[in-house]
Amino acid sequence: MEWLARVDTWLLGGALVALAGIASSLVARRFGAPLLLVFLALGVALGPEGAGLAIAPQTVYGIGALGLAVILFDGGLQTRLAPILSAIAPAMWLATAGVGLTAGLTAVAAHTLFDLGWAEALLLGAVLASTDAAAVFFLLRGAGISLPKRLNGVLEIESGANDPVAVFLTVVLCTWLAMGDVGGGDALALRLGLQIGVGGLMGWLGGRALAHALNRLALPDGLHALLALAGAIGLFAGTNLIGGSGFLAVYLAGLVLGQRPVRAIATVTTVQHAATWLAQGVMFLLLGMLARPSTLAAVLLPALALAAWLMLVARPAAVAACLAPFGFRWLEIGFVGWVGLRGAVGIFLASLPLLMGLPNAALFFDVAFVVVVTSLLVQGWTLKPAARLFRVALPRRQAEARRIELDLPGQLAFELVGYPVGTTSAVLSHRAQVPGWARPAMVVRDERVLLPAEAGALAPGDTAYFLAPPGEVYRLDWLFAEGHEAREAEHAAFGQFALDADVPLGEIAAFYGLPIPPRYAAHTAAEMFGSRFEGEVHIGDRLRLGPATLVARRVEDGRAVQVGIVLPEVVLGPLARWWSQRRG
Repeated sequence: MEWLARVDTWLLGGALVALAGIASSLVARRFGAPLLLVFLALGVALGPEGAGLAIAPQTVYGIGALGLAVILFDGGLQTRLAPILSAIAPAMWLATAGVGLTAGLTAVAAHTLFDLGWAEALLLGAVLASTDAAAVFFLLRGAGISLPKRLNGVLEIESGANDPVAVFLTVVLCTWLAMGDVGGGDALALRLGLQIGVGGLMGWLGGRALAHALNRLALPDGLHALLALAGAIGLFAGTNLIGGSGFLAVYLAGLVLGQRPVRAIATVTTVQHAATWLAQGVMFLLLGMLARPSTLAAVLLPALALAAWLMLVARPAAVAACLAPFGFRWLEIGFVGWVGLRGAVGIFLASLPLLMGLPNAALFFDVAFVVVVTSLLVQGWTLKPAARLFRVALPRRQAEARRIELDLPGQLAFELVGYPVGTTSAVLSHRAQVPGWARPAMVVRDERVLLPAEAGALAPGDTAYFLAPPGEVYRLDWLFAEGHEAREAEHAAFGQFALDADVPLGEIAAFYGLPIPPRYAAHTAAEMFGSRFEGEVHIGDRLRLGPATLVARRVEDGRAVQVGIVLPEVVLGPLARWWSQRRG
């Protein structure tokens, strides 16, 4: 019965690690700490030089491949191509040529710092060449940062599409170092073309097949999400078996699925987010268990120098070379160059040299360990200041609202969403606006179900339900936030005074005595909002107008039709200032 005790011990240990990760995610969101470092530290504590647990590179490779497939599928599922079509070409160029440039420039430094041959130096560059999407967007969301649509699209697509390229480069170089021959340039080109072609075709077919299955099969509640996840993993493995890139296939399958109307998409997305969180945590935990802190001291200084070279030279230079031809501003290029966090993919790729028993494999892993930790610490903790420094942060925050989402069988255009109405919810304000695309469905009040006409105005304690398009429901969150969120929502969304958005800015500036650049005078507020937010204006979006701030108060079809104006104290005057303070 001793084996039963061992099994229970492993199960208890796994549960405690997961619980510790969940608890630490609250700390990470509160203080902006990279959550993945918590799993990394737990792995080191459990590893050979901690609790004495050992793990084989083969296990890391297998679990890493599974985890990376889950992460890539989620990355594709979250990406919406319609709003970011202009970002596809630069993102794909950055995900292909950018990875090669980053690997090559990193190899230059690795060759000098570690006295490696050029093939080994290029292998280390390939291991470190791709970025970690989940880490970037977790930290951006945690910091309350939103980015311009095109810039956000470049980061999303690049971070998902660059992983298959880095994997291909790493596998080819590992094979070359292990066998001494991978064929000529024609053979490499043929192999790359086969992986991309088969992977792309399988991803497109797999995504459509998953969407068809989710919409046609009458599954019990909760099984839609498991069907999507199991289908993605099966697609990944099957594509690899027939010679294609499973990583590319699973990313494209998520991308195809994310663009189509799918039944129970809210459940699928929620479960997929949880699976991605777990996959990232497990991968970093395994990286920590493979690490030996006693061997890191010998490579620490040159590895830190390589991390600095990668963050300050290799990545920014590759980004500049790839994005400059597409008309990006230099500040935007600088931000994309800085946010190239290293993470989950590096874990997976750093295990390949160990698995194949290559010379200097332990060196590659130790250097990757130091670079990943340095990237998460330095770049992870400076994302918010960097967004402000490079002037790319949009003043938009996601409200924390308790949203209920229900799938409606038989159609895909709407889902039923419900919100509890708190005493301080912004929706109770006479200045709040429920968007026209949100159709009131019913109100639950005092344990009674009322139709909208019966219920009348919403009251505290109600639960309001709306029919809304699945991709738009998050825009309702502001109206049902409570406490500080509600007050912030009302001030941010409406300002002190309401103005028609078609009034020229010059007239507004003249009326309030605001100094603005002459080139803005002939443009209307609606035009300026449309240009700044690229045709996707949300209630609460803000623009500076000299010393004042314009706020989108009413929006129709993504266009501002009414704006509020937040004036500085000197312009408000005593009466307006008194009224503003009383309202706040």
